[in-house]
Amino acid sequence: MSALHNPLPACYMAGRLEAGCDEAGRGCLAGPVFAAAVILPDGFSHPWLNDSKQLSEKRRMELRSVIMEQAVAWAVARVDADEIDRINILNASIEAMHRALDALTVRPGAVIVDGNRFKPYRDLECTTFVKGDGRFANIAAASVLAKTARDIFMLEADADYPQYAWKINKGYPTAAHREAIIQHGPSPLHRMTFKGVKDINS
Repeated sequence: MSALHNPLPACYMAGRLEAGCDEAGRGCLAGPVFAAAVILPDGFSHPWLNDSKQLSEKRRMELRSVIMEQAVAWAVARVDADEIDRINILNASIEAMHRALDALTVRPGAVIVDGNRFKPYRDLECTTFVKGDGRFANIAAASVLAKTARDIFMLEADADYPQYAWKINKGYPTAAHREAIIQHGPSPLHRMTFKGVKDINS
């Protein structure tokens, strides 16, 4: 984990202001889904930058600072659990990415997205890439910002709801987290339509 590797290309097509987008927390039982949009300068490279799931927590936080300092523009947005329950997690993930794009202080000329599902954003060219967070630095950077923002949120939420051990599981469906939901019931931050939560109240 966190090994050095050949630096990822900064973006899909050089010479344009291209925003990379990714989300974090799609598979969690609790908390918002976060997304980030990042525009990197042409030629940007960093030997650590990769899919955030391949990085240690310490390295993600170090990269977070680098990205925030060196990006042309970046933004993070979220969709909370109650809205996830209303519109479903796929729509919520895309909505979070749209909100992050809306929040950019520099308008991109194009957008590339991790995964294979997206909805048109304004009049911009949007391209999806399966495992894009391991292929392009701007998507990887968005992955890091989304993941670290969500982890910070869940660590803060753990102080209010320590019975779920979110400081350890970050809201993901671990056996211990599922057992805590059975014992204590769901919190206001749980996603009530998700398996492992909805069946507790059924």
